[in-house]
Amino acid sequence: MDTQRSPEEVLIKTIERYLLTNYGKLLKNASLEEFYYSLCQSLKEEIMIHWTASSLSIQKKRPRTLFYLSMEYLPGRFIDNNILHIGAKELVETVLKKTPFSWKKLLSVEPDPGLGNGGLGRLASCFLDSMAALQLPAIGYGLRYQYGIFEQELWNGVQMERPDCWLLRENPWEFRRDALACHVQYKGAFAQGAEGEILEGGEKVRAIPYDYPIVGFPTKKAAFSVITMRLWSTKESPRNFALQRYNAGEFGPAGENTSLTDVLYPSDHHNEGKRVRLKQEFLLVSASLQDILRQQALGETAGSPAHLPIALVDKVRIQVNDTHPGLVIPELIRLLRAQDPKLSLEEAFEYTQAMTSYTNHTVLKEALEEWNEERVMTLLPAQYKIIQQLNFAFCKQVRSHFNEGNKKAQELSIIQNGQVKMAHLLLYGSHKVNGVAELHTRILEEMFADFFSLYPEKLCAVTNGVSHRKWLLDANPLLARFITEQIGGKWVEDFSHIERLKERATERSVQEQFLAIKAEGKRALIDFLRKEARLRDQKGALIDHYPVLGEEALFSVQIKRIHEYKRQLLNLLHVLAIYLELRENPGSRSVKRMVLLAGKAAPGYRNAKAILRIAYMIARKINQDPRTSGSLQLAFLENYNVTKTMMILPGADLSEQISLAGKEASGTGNMKLAMNGALTIGTDDGANVEMREAVGERYWPFLFGMSASAAATARDHYSPTDLYKQDPLLQKVLDFLISDELSQDPSEKECCAHIRKTLLEGDYDERPDEHFVLKDFPAYYKAQKKVEDLFQDRYKWAEYALHNIGSMGRFTSDRSIQDYIKNIWSLEACPTDETILEQLYHVRSADQRIVRDHFFSKRSYS
Repeated sequence: MDTQRSPEEVLIKTIERYLLTNYGKLLKNASLEEFYYSLCQSLKEEIMIHWTASSLSIQKKRPRTLFYLSMEYLPGRFIDNNILHIGAKELVETVLKKTPFSWKKLLSVEPDPGLGNGGLGRLASCFLDSMAALQLPAIGYGLRYQYGIFEQELWNGVQMERPDCWLLRENPWEFRRDALACHVQYKGAFAQGAEGEILEGGEKVRAIPYDYPIVGFPTKKAAFSVITMRLWSTKESPRNFALQRYNAGEFGPAGENTSLTDVLYPSDHHNEGKRVRLKQEFLLVSASLQDILRQQALGETAGSPAHLPIALVDKVRIQVNDTHPGLVIPELIRLLRAQDPKLSLEEAFEYTQAMTSYTNHTVLKEALEEWNEERVMTLLPAQYKIIQQLNFAFCKQVRSHFNEGNKKAQELSIIQNGQVKMAHLLLYGSHKVNGVAELHTRILEEMFADFFSLYPEKLCAVTNGVSHRKWLLDANPLLARFITEQIGGKWVEDFSHIERLKERATERSVQEQFLAIKAEGKRALIDFLRKEARLRDQKGALIDHYPVLGEEALFSVQIKRIHEYKRQLLNLLHVLAIYLELRENPGSRSVKRMVLLAGKAAPGYRNAKAILRIAYMIARKINQDPRTSGSLQLAFLENYNVTKTMMILPGADLSEQISLAGKEASGTGNMKLAMNGALTIGTDDGANVEMREAVGERYWPFLFGMSASAAATARDHYSPTDLYKQDPLLQKVLDFLISDELSQDPSEKECCAHIRKTLLEGDYDERPDEHFVLKDFPAYYKAQKKVEDLFQDRYKWAEYALHNIGSMGRFTSDRSIQDYIKNIWSLEACPTDETILEQLYHVRSADQRIVRDHFFSKRSYS
């Protein structure tokens, strides 16, 4: 075979081979989808060899391995990530020039995987990317949701939820592993067996794993690591369908177990939703733990299976991502004792505790899960019994430590008032507990002070980070190339090198180049919004698109799930204030402002949906008013996801991080936007605190609002009604909110009146202005004035933006993972064994080696 052919020729030939053998097509008459699948198959040849080599290297060395359990992942499109990480982007772009297909069209074929909702899922995917880049022995476990959380549309401002059909077509990056399927048991009754008590009957649900390769970013070394994201599905197993119940007319119950992995976070406003959520979480836990034990048993050579529990303590680390997988504690105890019947409950708990750690992501009550005791007892009788036993032992410790009789034990008990408190279970059952920012960790220490009085060594802080390669190198190639020209390419592999950019921030020529790149990013964003920021009527029909201002405007961006504590409402009230000012005096503002919102509201979250509707009403009013439409516009981008984030970041000027201090555990959108040159207007909340410290006070000019400690103590002395009476601007805004000018029908008027009531009077059992929107409004208004003042000095703005980018070195997920390694996991890297890799490459042809050598040559960015 001719080994002198170019890599481009070899890749084209490989694609043509797959087109012929899979579709019976030639390149000249292949569809875009057929070309896409054939390209993916061609690239998988390289990925599969490294994936296999990574797995075999781990099996050979048997290092301590991390198993990461998360209900959410948001990886974005795999083709984009994989092409970047194997160093094939230039090659693929060259090949595409010889076809009718463009890079943009190619990427459009693959939908975003519907595996998460927001920051929790995106963080988990960033962590997997960094684990692979750092060559760690690790596996991520999750669920393969057939319809995601939902696909969002706004019909006349009303959020409508549709199935997210991301699996409608073949997914070339997933591998179904039927041989590794697990059975997860629910319900049952205890009976006496030959070796003790056993559980009989109940429901057995078959979970089938689907594996996805997570490709580690290439370094100068030839071998890059590929780790596994393993997702469980109940959808594809007919054994889970109860045919007898179906034939008896019980259509819903008949398909419940088949549908356990249909939707992320089914609404829990009814008993059916609560039951399915609990079953989902246990499915993830039990199937993953069975898989972990199976892998360890295959590698264990110490003798009988009874040695396995002891071996596990050294070899296994399990990270629980929020309370969702909290049932790891009782289920691992149960499985260990099933493996070794001689193991006592105390010994099994000690082993479980040594292996398990818990990340708390928020102190919001809704995320500190509690399960109805009777529901746990019915669905998971064996696990419930273990929880009872653990709680008895724990309460005994509490009484001994605090010497307060039952009072303190009742406060800390895992089971309270008929509820099983998952956070308490994890605080007791974990080896380490970490917050996700310094401030958040301090709040945890205060909130769970009694727990950490008992176990002071457990708590640690690991500030979140994001993948700078995904969110800067991939999302903003123009800016990435500019940074490399200024400081070299070492920042791609080690983001601490970004610090050097600050040295160039005051140079006029560097500022001009940055401003030109930002303008290009804004032009791309404008084009994107004019196509994708859709306006729909009350029946969902597309009637128009949101109008968008030009690149000279300040682009203010708030992109995150819709929640009262994130205070999109504060942003909207400020937009109304500007509108009312411009209406009275069109020359009152010298800076044009384009406000962009995006995010989903939980299906059962009434107030969040009302905020979405109000955003639509405000946009409708100001965008159509000729007195203001040339200076102020508001757009909402529906169905926000990873791909849309990547389009937004390069064009953003201002990052709105305005949550009530003490409520946002960390935030990751704040990091992504700052890395892309957006300045932050924000409270001292979550990781904003550490970002401000890294940037410095001078270059963080838009801090506003109460501190977390002030917010915690202000409630008893706070009257939003008094504030309303004393502030004329606030009066105007809140009165306009319920005016006939804004609302066009009774349901809109009721929506506005309801939100106004929550601010001034409270709603049901909530206090008025629960999240201090009105309290922080005057400070926010002043900070926004400072934003516009600075924005008018474009070179000074560029200096600040460049300094912010250069200060983001510690906010990479690489550093987060290194902190986890140091403080919690004690893992060591497991690089691919070169001998194993060479053995695998022997099966490849000379042509394929040409492509491999091309990939390796592209791994230097310096």
